Amino acid sequence: MKGKFLLTASLVSLSLCSAAQNARTYAITGKSNNNFLWADIKQIDMATGKVVKTLFESDKTPFKVKSLDNATDKVQVANPTGFGVAACAIDERHGRLYFAPMHFSDIRFLDLNKEDANFTVVKKNIIPLAPGTVYQSEENHITRMVIAADGYGYALTNDANHLIRFTTGKKPVVEDLGALVDAEANKGISIHNKCTSWGGDMLADAFGKLIIISANHNVYSVDVKTKVATHTGVITGLPGNYSTNGAVVNNEGNIIVSSANVFEGLYRVNFKDLKAEKVASTEKAFNASDLANSNMLLQAEKDAASKFNIPNTVIPDLAADGDAAVYPNPATGNQFNVRFNGQKAGKYTILFTDLAGRALLTKVVTVVSPVQIENVRLTNKTARGTYLVKVMDENKQLAFSERVVLQ
Repeated sequence: MKGKFLLTASLVSLSLCSAAQNARTYAITGKSNNNFLWADIKQIDMATGKVVKTLFESDKTPFKVKSLDNATDKVQVANPTGFGVAACAIDERHGRLYFAPMHFSDIRFLDLNKEDANFTVVKKNIIPLAPGTVYQSEENHITRMVIAADGYGYALTNDANHLIRFTTGKKPVVEDLGALVDAEANKGISIHNKCTSWGGDMLADAFGKLIIISANHNVYSVDVKTKVATHTGVITGLPGNYSTNGAVVNNEGNIIVSSANVFEGLYRVNFKDLKAEKVASTEKAFNASDLANSNMLLQAEKDAASKFNIPNTVIPDLAADGDAAVYPNPATGNQFNVRFNGQKAGKYTILFTDLAGRALLTKVVTVVSPVQIENVRLTNKTARGTYLVKVMDENKQLAFSERVVLQ
């Protein structure tokens, strides 16, 4: 990762802008001979509904599978997407499409950096199976997934009793955070109710919230720290039989939704008033159980509200897998940890700076272990916001860096 790349702030801005304007969007679609087996993976143009590329067809495409989990499957399926998929999320940084097959509480991903279909099983049976069973019950199907602003992946079961968080590095950590909680203001509309709130998809906003759109058009905002789900409205303007199963953010900041059950094409939803209108298209309509891209809701508002200006200086890249990690991120309590993973033994300097490069804290540490963790405590009360953690080696060369958010 050392010296991986350096960009001026102007190039960073241009790169981020270009990435946002050309976000790759993926869909989990049904099959021509079985509309309700959502097991194929395609790249689509969300502006026109055109299928750009088919990455995987469950009954045709040769594939390879490896596992990062030592657990053994009790059920062998004919393909990595199993009996269908209702939840997926794109990790642009690593070029991975994460997903969860229905009937199993597994996290898997497709490697988008390879031409062939290469799948990896990250974690199996996150939710323990009931005694004597080999499949998850319907309430435990994972039907919503997203990579959030904090860099974690989040997945949610139908009944919202299991909010699952996972990291995306070489040594992934998957944990069940437990059940979401209904906000008092929800007036009887529960995130746990099968009729109103199961299924659908999950988005992330740039401020750190999760946005859940249920199959029955209800919208919730979720505070990850408290796990409180607040009902914010209902999407209007959709056909009566149109279930909202997939959702992504388009390049203008609105929501694009898809249905798994009908061939009505895509609809565009204004996030401010939740009114939907059909996306005009001359393409053949497809049904899709889930959509995924890297765009976030309220990104423009977040950028406008930012208290920091990136100067015309070099900005280092985020830490690569195996180098290090700053956690927890976001950090609370004016402290965080820096994990040295794979670094050579020696002295290192941890620099905690604002985005303008002003050093707020310096700490010298001696690394003696291949995996070493150092705690950093900020001596003064530091304002909430985004900062940089830079680690320099003995030769004053950048070993790695990572942005950290203080809450």
